[in-house]
Amino acid sequence: MMRFLGVSLLLLLHLTLVASQSKPHCPDRCGNVSIPYPFGIGENCFRGKGFSINCSISHLGATPYINDSNINVISISLITGEMVVSQYISLDCHNQPYTAATIRFANDTPYTFSDTQNKFTALGCDTSATIEQKTIYSDQAITTGCISICNSSDMVTNGSCNGIGCCQTSIPKGVKLIEIQISNHYNYEEVLDFESCSYAFLADQNWFTFHGLSDLSGANYNSTEQSVPVVMDWAIGNQTCEEAKSESDYACVSQNSFCYNSTNGPGYRCNCSTGYLGNPYLEGGCHDIDECMDKHSYPCQGICTNTPGNYICECPKGKHSDDPKQYECKTSFPVVPVALGTGIPFILILICSWVYLGLQTRRLNNLKEKFFQQNGGFHLQQLLSSNPNIVFKIFGKEDLEKATNKFNQNNIIGQGGQGMVFKGILPNNQLVAVKKSMVVNEMQNTQFANEMLVLSQINHRNVVKLLGCCAEVEVPMLVYEFISNGTLFHLIHGGGLIRLKDRLRIATETASAIAYLHSAASPPILHGDIKPSNILLDEHHMAKVSDFGASKLTSMDKDQFATFMQGTWGYLDPECLQTGQLTDKSDVYSFGVVLTELLTRKKAVSFVEGNVKGENLANIFVTSMKENRIVEVLDPSILEEGRMDLIIEVCKLATRCLNIIGVERPTMKEVAMELEGLAMFVIHPWVPDNPEEMESLLGQSSNNYVGDTTGLYSLEKRAVLSIEAGR
Repeated sequence: MMRFLGVSLLLLLHLTLVASQSKPHCPDRCGNVSIPYPFGIGENCFRGKGFSINCSISHLGATPYINDSNINVISISLITGEMVVSQYISLDCHNQPYTAATIRFANDTPYTFSDTQNKFTALGCDTSATIEQKTIYSDQAITTGCISICNSSDMVTNGSCNGIGCCQTSIPKGVKLIEIQISNHYNYEEVLDFESCSYAFLADQNWFTFHGLSDLSGANYNSTEQSVPVVMDWAIGNQTCEEAKSESDYACVSQNSFCYNSTNGPGYRCNCSTGYLGNPYLEGGCHDIDECMDKHSYPCQGICTNTPGNYICECPKGKHSDDPKQYECKTSFPVVPVALGTGIPFILILICSWVYLGLQTRRLNNLKEKFFQQNGGFHLQQLLSSNPNIVFKIFGKEDLEKATNKFNQNNIIGQGGQGMVFKGILPNNQLVAVKKSMVVNEMQNTQFANEMLVLSQINHRNVVKLLGCCAEVEVPMLVYEFISNGTLFHLIHGGGLIRLKDRLRIATETASAIAYLHSAASPPILHGDIKPSNILLDEHHMAKVSDFGASKLTSMDKDQFATFMQGTWGYLDPECLQTGQLTDKSDVYSFGVVLTELLTRKKAVSFVEGNVKGENLANIFVTSMKENRIVEVLDPSILEEGRMDLIIEVCKLATRCLNIIGVERPTMKEVAMELEGLAMFVIHPWVPDNPEEMESLLGQSSNNYVGDTTGLYSLEKRAVLSIEAGR
């Protein structure tokens, strides 16, 4: 009994030493939350900026907050490098004020939102929710979102967050700021009998389960004070382990600890080595685990001897066991243990290693073959073999890993809510852009082979060329030609001078490319995500339409192009938002927004103080045209060029593209033809600066452009031939 008591006291003492993880003489808890160093409460108790914890005392008890903020800390983990905090939900209710949730961390703080543990969730049957995210990798905010529409309570299924009553999406790496916005389309009029509010929040994906109508009715989210847990990744500084080890303030100060780099932004973290437990950020913080005192976690059927970082388990003299950690020690003839202790185990290890490596290789090959079959790779091979004139390559996963240096983050040239684009170099030294998507599209995979064959045959100087694909991964990767001079977004919003003739040329080239996709490709193609960041510029600033991640092929026997809606907030066709259907006129609307950006140098959606839902450029532009005050929103630099008659014609064209009713918008071929004609007025300055003569040259009316008129007939005819020939 005394021996048992002594062992128990030793174990209790060991656990007490390990559990003390704060800095000496500093509080180690706030309420029921452990506060381990590098975090701390009070002066000289935390490592540096961002690690200070404020322990607020009230009649309800003690509550920890980050620094002096109102961000409540729920838990801190040294092992995973995560902190769980609470965040209020965003709430939009029928005939009630809108409530938005925002969490912001400065770039020099140690916190980023976990891209692996959190999911953005929207609840409601008349709900459009967006989350604007600012990352450390780009000055440009990334906006993703969910649309959830359902007309009756019978459509809602418990536990199923598939876009009916509930939808979810992931966030990218490196997010420091989130702003959540909610809107509705019908003011809940069709669903008021079972729902009157929409909810949106970013939360720990393991915490949330959709409970169907009880969630929609407000029984679980009925207050603006309702909070949800959000997982934050934290790290030390902004250096890698290799860089930090030479610095005087290197954080991994404990012996028997190791350093590893953060995978979500810059910085590094520390952990105790295998066989040790405690706080690696404190001198002597990692303590040896006495495995012999915990037979459950570290079994031993023989004599246990603790060693630094490990333990030895062996049979008493005269006995043996194949593995004394698992099997009982037994007395036997000495020849058997001698034989088992020399040659046979060595042979068995070799055989097991060979079998294991073989099984692993076979498993990986089977997985590749499964994805290749699932993505239509074999069908694509057959299509290519029967069309030898098509220059299109099927790449292996290893080929693209080698080209992009294993998708190194230094090779990232673009990223969004659905994936990343990497710069790569093929063995023949050809530069390429590799699009690696993160969103599985089951419907797209079923038609992947046919779509690749069609997209590979697109031959237009203003469309980025698709060179090949990789089908042996879960989400196929696409390989495009590399365009070197950035995007139209950076040109418009970068601040440099852009002359009117260059704006018209870029608009004409873009319109020509989209018109080619609509009218000359076979079958016709809808892009679905026309925006400045998807229009690349080569070394001569020639426009190249890119990113067919949202595009769809259409059937030649249908009068109207129709497909499922995707795209980017601010560029989406309002008619498409109501019907959920994408048409060729949806691309016309998106191009109209791009044209307004070229004319105004303003962003499609901009958020200003006091307006949580943002300002829509398309609405502002159309309203300004109706009220004859378009000069107020145009870029002053093009007004200084003095061609107001020409500018007004372009504004009229943009307004027609932005018509709320899709059938009343022009086709992309008509848009391209009219822009080609307008561009000639800038190229040939001898054209009379006379509104009446311009209207005569453009046709009977610029609001009903037909193109078969004296003066521009040859220009229009050449434009049509250019579009149809894929110029």
